[in-house]
Amino acid sequence: MKTELDSLATALYVKTDDLLKGSPQLAPWRPAVGIAPQLSDAELVTLAVMQAMLGFTSEARWIRHTRAHLRHLFPYLPKQPGYNKRLRKAAGLIQQVTRLLAVNTTLWTDDVWIVDSTPVECGRSRGTVKRSDLAGWAEYGYCASHSRFFGGCGCTWCARCTACPSRSR
Repeated sequence: MKTELDSLATALYVKTDDLLKGSPQLAPWRPAVGIAPQLSDAELVTLAVMQAMLGFTSEARWIRHTRAHLRHLFPYLPKQPGYNKRLRKAAGLIQQVTRLLAVNTTLWTDDVWIVDSTPVECGRSRGTVKRSDLAGWAEYGYCASHSRFFGGCGCTWCARCTACPSRSR
């Protein structure tokens, strides 16, 4: 497992570094005079993408995990507040790299559709559901995710992978 994770980190870093060398305008603005960051933008993006791919929702837990398991890959790791601040400033760059990674996969050109559905509640008793303007459309039943009975309709969202929203089009 460790070698695969190392390979992933290395591949992400190389891809990001090449992107930044080819398009330096994507990097967050930094004054010409001042203290140079100890963690490069390519390393920051690598950390951010790996955090998302490995399912870490807490930045503090991710930094702790990285210090314990990936220290050999990153010569400098900021503390959680510094990491958070750098991530916020590099949001556009992270979006560009994520888009680049997505475009370079076969899923980008595949006709895969993403469907998501969630119940929309319009009443919790049969009587309420029958009196509702949605009577005839709404159904009454048990929703395991909410652990209760209610009447409602399914709200469904459907999109192609290539139609995913992005500011960078």
